[in-house]
Amino acid sequence: MPANKKHLTKSPWQRFAKITAAILGGYLVTVTFHLALSSWFDKTVVLITMTFTGFMLWITLMILAFLAKNGWKVWAAYLLLSGICCLATYCANL
Repeated sequence: MPANKKHLTKSPWQRFAKITAAILGGYLVTVTFHLALSSWFDKTVVLITMTFTGFMLWITLMILAFLAKNGWKVWAAYLLLSGICCLATYCANL
């Protein structure tokens, strides 16, 4: 049974933004989040934990990217979250 056409993204740019935000943006947020955690907590524990939580967080961010209506807003949110995590990493290393 084919998908209902009203629920599909019509713009190829929105489709491109959602796919890249899901794969690249989700991975960027996942890595920077765990990098921030490793700068505040024990690196060994965070590295072991990241093998499980990193995959779960990345998949969750992928799903959220496709649930949104606008792919560019998802990119903006993921870049903002990555920036906050990078700022936390920088503050921890001061």
